[in-house]
Amino acid sequence: MKINTGKGTISLLTLIAIWSVSAVTSLPGLAVSPILGDMNNIFPKASDLEIQMLTSLPSLLIIPFVLLAGRLATGRNKLPMLYAGLAIFTLCGVACLLAKSMSLLIVISCILGIGAGMIIPLSTGLVVEYFTGNARVKQLGYSSAINNLTLVGATALTGYVADINWHLSFLVYLLPGVSLLLCLALRNNRPAPEPRQSDQYRQSSINRRHLAVLTLFYFVITYASLVVTFDTAFLFEKYHIRQQLAGVSISLFFLAIMLPGLFLNRIIAFTRSYTNAICSLLLAVGLLCLAIFKTPAMLMLGIVLTGLGYGVMQPLIYDKAAIIAPPQLATQALSVVMAANYIAIILCPFIIDFARKIAHTSSHTFGFALNAAVAAIITIIALLNRNDFALGLDKSYYEK
Repeated sequence: MKINTGKGTISLLTLIAIWSVSAVTSLPGLAVSPILGDMNNIFPKASDLEIQMLTSLPSLLIIPFVLLAGRLATGRNKLPMLYAGLAIFTLCGVACLLAKSMSLLIVISCILGIGAGMIIPLSTGLVVEYFTGNARVKQLGYSSAINNLTLVGATALTGYVADINWHLSFLVYLLPGVSLLLCLALRNNRPAPEPRQSDQYRQSSINRRHLAVLTLFYFVITYASLVVTFDTAFLFEKYHIRQQLAGVSISLFFLAIMLPGLFLNRIIAFTRSYTNAICSLLLAVGLLCLAIFKTPAMLMLGIVLTGLGYGVMQPLIYDKAAIIAPPQLATQALSVVMAANYIAIILCPFIIDFARKIAHTSSHTFGFALNAAVAAIITIIALLNRNDFALGLDKSYYEK
């Protein structure tokens, strides 16, 4: 079976290998999430700071190595770096299965962050290298969908096996080993050159203005949506809603992010220049539902709307980041944009906590109301700039 790339065809095995890299980029930190509440029992001598380091240090290390990988990938064969990143990730998974101390887990998690940082920009960079035009937009949508679907499935798996033995939650870190084996097929299936009529050849270097706007835009929408993953459990507890539903709601959130990726080209064709404005509005309405309603049904609706809005904008931003750079610099541009995701993950709780202190409130709905206001402002900006390349969609983009 041959897959159309917009500049030729590739085999189904090559496509599966590319998809497999997208699947593993969501895994860093995931194995720890179901056992965080039990860390004090597993390691009685561990301090709260050590437990926080276990979750935050990998993300901190991912950021510089995402940027470094994007820089090193410029004009070079990306496969050696990809293989090295996947191998580091897999070996860290094996080491986590055997680790018996908190300090060792922290060290291993930091090394894992380095490996993940090497992989993350290449996951999207491979899609950009192998596909172009509408085929690229379609595959970036699929890549986002696979990433979030893996997140849902892996979260369910880690939660289940952690009840058997906490070490088993680290089994998900062995998935990059499968991806490594699949990606060996890429050695003999190199991408075709980018067509000379491609949008990328309109650029002699990275368009820094577009890159800055896209990075800031991605940071803001990621920050706004992350309050769902950070604060939903507290909200459900406040309203005396079963905590099992809190876990279901997070899975529902990632499923909602996944869904638009399967139909991205159709969504763009329908919403055209209003795409970002409509999706930002969905984000604002979804977060507002979480801020003002107390029933499970309305809270779930808010979570779904938030996920749908974000799920359209994320792969679109990745595609735009590729377009604003010539082919040899596309991965570098993507690495800058993708770093914004991890910066938002680290800063989100601090920003909301700082805003709470300024507002002199401890309300669990405050973060949702604050970020709904942020999303509403983004909606207005996107509406007023709907024909702008970065904040909207100009005709050259959706009338390919």
